[in-house]
Formats: sequence, structure tokens, C-alpha cells
Amino acid sequence: MDPFDSSESLEGPSKAVATTAEFSEPWSRFSAWLECVCVVTFDLELGQAIELVYPHDVKLTEKEKTSICYLSFPDSYSGCLGDTQFSFRLRQSVGRSSSWFGQEDVYNRDAPVTLQKEHAHLHGYVYFRQVKDATVKRGYFQKSLVVVSRLPFVNLFHSLLQVIAPEYFEKLEPCLETVCNEIDQWPAPVPGQTLNLPVMGVVMQIRIPSKVETAEGSPVKQQQTENLLPAPTVLPSVHELDLFKCFQSVLIHVQMLWELMLLGEPVVIMAPSPTVSSETVLALVSSIDPLHYFGDYRPYFTIHDSEFKEYTTRTQAPPNVILGVTNPFFIKTFQSWPHIIRLGELKMSGDLPKQVKIKKLAKLKTLDTKTGIYTAYKTFLHKDKTLIKRLLKGIQKKRPSEVQSAILRRHLLEQTQSFILPLEQYLETLMPPQRSVSPWKTPPQIRSFNQDEFMKTLEQAGPQLTLKGDFTGLYRRFFKSPNFDGWYRFRHREMSQKVECLHLEAICAAKKENPTSSEQLEGSADVDQR
Repeated sequence: MDPFDSSESLEGPSKAVATTAEFSEPWSRFSAWLECVCVVTFDLELGQAIELVYPHDVKLTEKEKTSICYLSFPDSYSGCLGDTQFSFRLRQSVGRSSSWFGQEDVYNRDAPVTLQKEHAHLHGYVYFRQVKDATVKRGYFQKSLVVVSRLPFVNLFHSLLQVIAPEYFEKLEPCLETVCNEIDQWPAPVPGQTLNLPVMGVVMQIRIPSKVETAEGSPVKQQQTENLLPAPTVLPSVHELDLFKCFQSVLIHVQMLWELMLLGEPVVIMAPSPTVSSETVLALVSSIDPLHYFGDYRPYFTIHDSEFKEYTTRTQAPPNVILGVTNPFFIKTFQSWPHIIRLGELKMSGDLPKQVKIKKLAKLKTLDTKTGIYTAYKTFLHKDKTLIKRLLKGIQKKRPSEVQSAILRRHLLEQTQSFILPLEQYLETLMPPQRSVSPWKTPPQIRSFNQDEFMKTLEQAGPQLTLKGDFTGLYRRFFKSPNFDGWYRFRHREMSQKVECLHLEAICAAKKENPTSSEQLEGSADVDQR
């Protein structure tokens, strides 16, 4: 049976699906979390091929199917035996809409910008198994179970796969039908609430952070039937990776990596496996939280990717993208890129992780296997030696990795917040005074961002950091980055909405004070909208 043929149906998730109208009702809960679940297998004649897609009626384009196929298997150079987990991100085909039925705006309104559902990209979370199997012609069982979503919840979806994938590889299709039906019963993702998500006899308890965090999350009202479920497995975070584990071999270069991410510089991560590749890219992107990374990023990228030519052309400057790769072929392809981080398996020097060194780009030779950060970049700020000593001492004292990660994450968060705070304070001065909002006039304009004017404010209101360095140079470079452009557009839109709200409030207040002027006010409001 062709899993893409919606004219046929199997028992399970697709049984009740006949028309688009019927599809939207039973699958709206499933679609709030996932686009689909795919099974990718290795076919001797076709190579990687999609074996199954649930729901059967999901509308993936041929381009998306091909991308998912290639991104769901480790590169042959990785030699991944056993079970491997990693993630990828792909561009959605033009013209295809989301299957999350009109709920995106509600969720995105309350979620932090870094956790909002994406409109133009899909995230894939992979559980790949490769084991010897004498019953298969090739001698190996090779299959991937892939969860595709618009939500960047790497920790949640990898935990979900750890529950369902081993069971699926044993029992195959009927198991997947049951899982999809269970996910279709989950409560909607609501920022700020504690949610219980039951699947295959396990209950995962999560909390999605809200835009305005409170000290305690509001628990969801539990249904009585949930009392019969086992005690939940509490996930500390839906999205946070073990930062310390990801950065162990580059701890002394954390300041440089933070600046490269802040400035949206083109970076290639060359890793020994898709797991290291994808975790490193995601850790780098999260290192500038709560600032949203507005460049493109691909946790795992292959030569079969539809954007391969776009990203590897030498006729123009490299794009603002972070690429995670495992194929040595990319060493030659990306020789013209300004920043290349070559990672290997973690090695120890005594009881400390061996740190990779900064190397000149000219030393990056074809198929060179030496680890290192190949770049000519000079940091604007000095590295924080106190932080590095604290983390290295933590290794010697065998401090738990989650504690080390918390120390590192707090440091990066405070550094980003301190960098953004002067920009936020300057934005407040661009807002029109409230007294200028009149019901009889169109809403006042927000003043334009003036870089030179902002730079003058740094003398009194610069970043409150113990770090020393060239903050002026860093801000000027930041102004040229996609992260500044994206941040400013996002904040300007929020400010414009605030001015509009103040204007409407002024109109309502004037109507109450002088009801006879309501027609004139309504005419004024019509002019504003035009």
C-alpha cells in the first residue's frame, strides 16, 4: 500500500480520515505538536526511501520527502552502529501551509520568541538504528523513525523517540498507529502551564516557558482518568541541551563563539557524527538566548540538500548560516568560509578535556583531520577567565554536568541581556510621549533608530559587564548583522502595536467623556486605519 495515497486507509490514525473537513477535527490536537511521523528505510534499488507517513493525508511535497530521506540517515562516513539520535532543520516548500489549524498565533503570542512555532521551516528529530541482520540482503537493518514538527523542542521530541522508537522497531506499524492516536489526545501546547503527555504507558510532564515567566507554572487541570496513569517522568526542559557537554572541547573559546553567534557570522561545524553536529549547532544558536537567532541554521546538512548549491557557491560571500556537517568532502567545499570549527571525539589531557586550538584558515587542507577553530576572527571583548577557571575546577571536582551547564547558561544569558539592555533603553526614548496621543489625530510616529545617537548613550548606559573590550566596535558590527535587523523589526512591530492600543484607548475615553463626538471620533479612527 502506498502510504501517500489518501484514497486508501489503514486501521488506526487514518481510518477516520476521508475528507479535508473531517481531517481537521480529529487531527487538530496532533497537529498542534507534530506535522507528521515518518519511517525512512534503506532500499537496495532506491537508496533511502520513505516507508510510511502518519497521518497518511499529510501533504508533504516531493522536495520535502526527498530532503527528509537524506537528512534521516547518518552519512556513510559516520559509521554509526547501534542507535543514534540527532536532529535537522529544513526549509518548507513554497506555497505549502501548516497543518496546525489556525492555532499558531495563539501559541506564538504567549511563547518566547526563541520557542515560537516556525512558519518557513520544519524541524526533524531522528532515531536511527543500524544493526547486523543476516536476513537482510545488505547484511544490516537500517531504519529511522522521524518526528517532524514546527516546534524547536529538541529535548521533548528526543525523549518521545526514546520511548516509542525501540518499541516500533520491534512491533512496526500497529505500534505507530497507537502512538499517533495517543498524541492526538494530548492537551494543546500552552506556554506557562504544566502539561502531562501520556504515550505508551509513560507520562512525560513538561512545562513550556511563557513570554512573561512567573516563578511557578500554572498546573493544567487534570482529568480524573489521569489518576490511573503512572507517575510522570518530569522533563527539566523542552528545549535546553547540555551546554557544558556540547562545549567541553571549546570552553576556552566560549567568548569567541558567543560573538560569532551574536553577529550572525557564517560558521561550519565539521563533526564526527550527526549527533555531535546537530547538538553543537543547536547549542551555539541557544548561546545568545533570549535574543532570537535570525540567521539560518542547519543542525545536520548533507550534499543532497536542496540548498547545497546555494550555500556552496564561490561567486558570492557565504550566507549568514550555521551548517553542521559530517562528510569530509565539505572541507574542500567550505575552504572559502571565514569560520570553520573542526571537532573530533573528545580527548582528555589528564583529568581535563583537551581544548581545540585556534588555527589559520590557510592551514585547513583537503581532508585534513586535525581538530581546531579555523578563523582569522579577533574578539571585541576579552574572555572571562574567571568563568573558565570555575568550569575547569568543576570538572576536577566532578561537579555534575547539569550544574556545569547551568553555570555556563547563566553566564551567557546575563552577557546577552547586558548587551541588549542599552538597546532596549534607547528604544524606549524613541516612543512618542503619551501626552502626544490624541483621539482627534492619527497615531504619532515612532522615531527612527539612529546608530550614532545610540552610541552616545553608551557612555552613561553601557553594558553592565565585568568584561573589558571594544563594546563600541561590537555594537557597530552588530548593527550590520541579521540579528540586529530581525530584533529591531520585531521590537518595532511591538512598539507600533502599543501606540495603536494607546490611540484606541484615547478614542474610547473621549467617547465616554463626550458621547456627542462619537461620530467624529469614528471618522477619525477610519482615517487612521486607512
